[in-house]
Amino acid sequence: MKVVILAGGYGTRLSEETESRPKPMIEVGGKPLLWHIMKLYWRYGYHEFIILAGYKGHVIKEYFANYYIHHSDITFDLQSRTFEVHSQSTEPWKVTILDTGMDTMTGGRLLRAKSLLQDSPFFLTYGDGLSDVDIPSLLKVHNESGGIITITTVQPDGRFGLVESRKGGKVSRFSEKPLGDGGRVSGGFFVCEPGIFDYLSDGDETILERTPFESLTSDGQMFSYFHSGFWKCIDTLRDVRQVNDLWKNQLAPWKVWD
Repeated sequence: MKVVILAGGYGTRLSEETESRPKPMIEVGGKPLLWHIMKLYWRYGYHEFIILAGYKGHVIKEYFANYYIHHSDITFDLQSRTFEVHSQSTEPWKVTILDTGMDTMTGGRLLRAKSLLQDSPFFLTYGDGLSDVDIPSLLKVHNESGGIITITTVQPDGRFGLVESRKGGKVSRFSEKPLGDGGRVSGGFFVCEPGIFDYLSDGDETILERTPFESLTSDGQMFSYFHSGFWKCIDTLRDVRQVNDLWKNQLAPWKVWD
């Protein structure tokens, strides 16, 4: 199965980081978010990726164009204009980078990849979410559901400390990073059948998370996979610092590969 990654948005909420690069190229531990996401799928045997680029997509192309060289020991003979590779440690990935337009919506970006997916099921995710989601379990739930799409749901952390007080103002409980209010949200790791393209009827203007998802739900074609492990959407500089600290201290839950 192929892995499709949405990587074309402007990343405006992280403008400090995205002025010169797309959001999926923000680095965590010296590697782009995109690399971390791809390593998750690679851990489970998936090595063919389609990256749906848009805003500053050339940065993604240049990264993979130079990936082999940057991860190899090389001797350059400048006189003969040749080089010799002594060793390399690149993953056996096949990466297609598709220019899906600057202002195309998420559903429109996916629609542009239809011809590359050859009427087969595929994984779909966003280029800004880190997780230790169990990909084989997600796929198993999807296959058993018989639906067109299976969506991974997660319970996000609350943004602020939780304080419970008794009468008189005495604090009875404080929790620094509680889970949210109990509701679950989309974690952005999907499995899709080719039938999803029948729901992308507005071309480039199709917003995947609106009419298509609403119609799939009303048609009984959307199912959920509950993930109770780590999940983090990188939306702010604080998020970037948090995941970098986890990586630096070798506490990154999403690092499920060796």
